[in-house]
This record gives sequence, C-alpha cells and structure tokens, in this order.
Amino acid sequence: MRRLVRRGLTWAAGAVDLRVGWDRLPVPLGLMALIGIRERLRQRNLYDPSAGEVSAPTDAAPRARTTDGSGNDPAHPAMGMVGQVFGRNVPIEETWPEPDERLLSPSPREVSRTLMARREFIPARTLNVLAAAWIQFQIRDWFRHGDPRTDDPWRLDLSPEDDWPQDAMLISRTAMDGPAVEGAPPTFVNHETHWWDASQLYGSTPEFQRLLRSGVDGKVRLDDRGLLPIDPAELTEFPGGIDGWWAGLALLHILFMREHNAICDRLRSEYPGWSDDELFDHARLINAALIAKIHTVEWTPAILGHPTLQIGMRANWWGLAGERLHDLADRVTDSDLMTGIPGSSTDHHAVPYAITEEFVAVYRMHPLVPDDYLLRQLTDDQVTRECSFGDIADANTHALIGDHGFADLLYSFGVAHPGAITLRNYPNSLRQLTMHDGTLIDLAAIDVLRTRERGVPRYNRFRQLLHLSPCASFEELTDDPELREELRRLYDDDIDRVDTVVGMYAERPPRGFGFSDTAFRIFVLMASRRLKSDRFFTSDFRPEIYTQAGMDWIAANDMRTVLLRHAPELEPSLRGVDNAFAPWERTPSPAGSA
Repeated sequence: MRRLVRRGLTWAAGAVDLRVGWDRLPVPLGLMALIGIRERLRQRNLYDPSAGEVSAPTDAAPRARTTDGSGNDPAHPAMGMVGQVFGRNVPIEETWPEPDERLLSPSPREVSRTLMARREFIPARTLNVLAAAWIQFQIRDWFRHGDPRTDDPWRLDLSPEDDWPQDAMLISRTAMDGPAVEGAPPTFVNHETHWWDASQLYGSTPEFQRLLRSGVDGKVRLDDRGLLPIDPAELTEFPGGIDGWWAGLALLHILFMREHNAICDRLRSEYPGWSDDELFDHARLINAALIAKIHTVEWTPAILGHPTLQIGMRANWWGLAGERLHDLADRVTDSDLMTGIPGSSTDHHAVPYAITEEFVAVYRMHPLVPDDYLLRQLTDDQVTRECSFGDIADANTHALIGDHGFADLLYSFGVAHPGAITLRNYPNSLRQLTMHDGTLIDLAAIDVLRTRERGVPRYNRFRQLLHLSPCASFEELTDDPELREELRRLYDDDIDRVDTVVGMYAERPPRGFGFSDTAFRIFVLMASRRLKSDRFFTSDFRPEIYTQAGMDWIAANDMRTVLLRHAPELEPSLRGVDNAFAPWERTPSPAGSA
C-alpha cells in the first residue's frame, strides 16, 4: 500500500510540476510536490558506473569517521572512501564525452569571453560574501578530481579579438580512471572522501592529519593568535592545495578549526579521562555534523529564498514537525519526513552512495565571487584598504588576516554582497588567474570544458533527463535580446548545443532563488542523499556515538553562535540578523565622516 501511495505521489508531482511548477503552488502543495519530485529522482536518477563492485563486509563498524572515509557502511566498507569513482545522476549511456571536434565547439574560451565575462558587477543583495566563501569551503570537502594530466592538453585557438596573452589557450585534461566495464563511458575518481565529513578541515590522508593535529587534548594546531600556523608555502599540503585559496576560504578554515578546539574543551571537561584520539575523533564528528546542519538550515535557505524551501530544507534536518516539536514527534513516529533525516534509518536507495559528476557540474557557482573588496574596520566601518581578488588570495592570504585582523575581515565580508549567479557576471580575476605553479588559466573556460569532458549532457538533454521540459527556443531561455543573439550566434542557432552551465546561468530562476531550477533538481536529490546514506547522520546520529554533550552542542549552535564564540566583538553587527549569510548590520560611522 505504501508503495502504491508513493508511486501515486510521484506521478502527481511530476504532472503538476510540468504543468504549473512546484514553485508556483501554495506552500503546502509545493512541499508535497517537492517530496514527489525527490522520490521520482531517487527512483530514476541514481546510477553506479563502478560495475557494481562491492568490497567485503567488515564485522564491526568504526565508531568514528576514518581518515580516508572507509567503513561508513560496514556491508560495503569501500563505499564513499577516497579513490572511489564519481556516480551519475543520468543514465550511464548518456555520459559519453562528445568527439573532440564537437567537444571543443563552440570554443570554451569564446563562451567565457562573450557570455561569461563580467561587464559590471551584478550583486546578489540578499547574501553576503561569506555565503560565497561558504560554498567553496563545502566543495573542498565534497570532491576533487586530482591533478590533471600533463600530456596532450586541450588546445583552444583564439579569435582575432581575444586579448589572451598567449598564442593559444592550453587546458590540461582530467585524469580518468577508465571505464569500469569494457565499452562503457570513462569514469573519474574522487580524491576526497564522498562523505560530508569535514575533510576540507581534517584531510583525507594520514600525512595531512599528522600536520593538522597538535597531539594534545584532541586539538588541531593554531598559533597564539588563533590563526593557521602554516607558512603559505605549506598550503600545497591542504586538501585542494593552494590553488583557489583566498581570505574568505581561510577565514572559514580558521573559524571551524577554532570550533573544533572549543568542542575538545567541552568534551575534556565532561570526560577528563579520554585520550587525545578519543577527543579528536568525537570533536570531528560533532564539528562535521554542525557544518552539515549550518549548510542545510542556514546557507541553503539563504540562497534559495523561496517560502516553500524555507520549510523544506529545515524539514530535511528537523522534519515537517519543525525544530520545536522535533523531540516530541520523534517519540511518536520514525518517519524522516516528520522528524528529519538525522537519526533516521540509513538508506542508499538501491545504489551505492557517491558524489556525482552532475552534482559537481551544478555547483560551478564562481559568479558569487567579487573581483573587488573593501576591507573595513569593525569599530567604525571605515575602509582601510581597497583590494582586488589577487590581493587577498594565494600566498597573500596568510599575512592579510594577520595584519587586518580576523574579526575585521569577517565584518568586511559580512556587510558586502557576492555576485549574482548569472551570465556576464563571472569574475574576470578568475578568467585570467595565475596558479601557484605559474600557469595562466581561464576558470570560466575550464568550467565549460570540464562538464563536456566528463560527459555531463548539454543543457536541454540535461533537463530532459531530470524530467523537465527542454527549452524550445533562445527566446524561452532569456528575454535579453542582446544576449539571446549572442547565444544564437555562438551555438549556430541550435538551442540543443547550449552548454549546461550556460543554460543554468541564463535560466530564469524561481522566485527568491539564487540559482536555477535545473540545478535545484540535482540539489533536491543529493542534499537529502548526503545525509540519508551516511551512517553518522542516520542510525549512528545518537548520544552513544556522539555523546550527549555532542548532541547538545549540535542542537544548540548555528553559524551565528559559532561566529560570536570566536569573534564576540561581532555581536552588534549580528544583532537582529536571522541568517548569518544575509547582509549584516553596518557599524555606525563617526559623525561627519564619509
């Protein structure tokens, strides 16, 4: 009976979604539609390209997260660990990269130059720059394709109008694992764990954990100012390396390393006989869960500001019963729909858990990053320095935080806006970016090429495979006539050739959304899956594993309390701010100042 009800809901949700759109329905009906949409995606959009290889089961499940992600599921200990292939959200036969001549058409550099390049900064006024830093902080936990191949790079010829300072643009190819089954499309390996385990902080190798840990009371290493005690040259050892490192990312690393140590202090006071390893392991569990909670109930509602989503994403954590009635509902029913996914039963939905290539594609959100920054003093809001992205990135980051101050930088980013995720708003600083080894790259061109290279279908086919109607014309894709003609010219008047990332940036999002409804389809599936498949968020999200002190810590804290614990001077700016990823209150300037 339950299966028939589920099928009926799935069918009804699909029909209503196509005809009306879930976002146009009253909130209760919109929630029902989203539940049905998620169920349909679970049934039809989870694929395993690893040929069904299953590692031998273990007798005992680790009681803490392992460094390499192994052992999360004792029945399949290798699932989700470092070195496992990315999964797919579209049928495997749809994931072939196109032939080279079509894969490079139109030129990713021309897409970057004509469709992506920021002409003037378009702000996302409902968010602050910490929201931009946050998603990069998360991405470095979720996935990394590893070092690209050094042989046979892609060569992009340049148009006569191009000002690129080299004769041609060379982009290294993604290293591939090779097909798991002969004659199947290529697969690619994740060099981080697939789990939501804060590996951006704790690393995925024993070598990095040795670099990180102090060896005392479970704590991680910070200097006497509470900052990273690592010379910029050593940043190559960080998960993800120095490339992409900037002040926003560094601030969040420092913040949650401080949070780890605060958790250790709490645990040590509660369990004074615990060893360094016991304190570290439990603090990591608690910190990782708090980060996942913040992303689920704060960052996501901030960037997806639709009333249905405000309820829906909080329901992922607390259930439709809500935070206040969560504990009462938990005693009445074990339904994760009513009481939330944390603490419910684990379910992989018949497909081994993995981050997917399509998930990687929809999180290409670089337009959030501004090119220019005003560094302010918290005490009086005065601008002390105007910076470009390059001034606050790579090896400059370490000294900047020490000189300007941790709280002042948090304030500077908290009151500033990121960019809107749309065409012609891609940061030019990332379109001509010098990597730590001296290589010059255009990250926008790479974003386009990588989705093609890794077999992510182009925009219209992508929509069809996610049970959405394809765009029938360029007029349907955008109402900007100049942009429409540029798209038509670049893609030879063929709407089916539009790249997935381009289509998602061009698309009109639902009301209040910071990114497209197409991207959201992957999100609504994978946001739940990253919780539901993880034993430490489901069957082992309990005091016997986390400790009661740990469960209380997760329940009592959010992004605002974390910020105020480690930078209490921010309290006036955060007073009255419901979501720490929304713009903060500005400090009053001295009378008579500009």
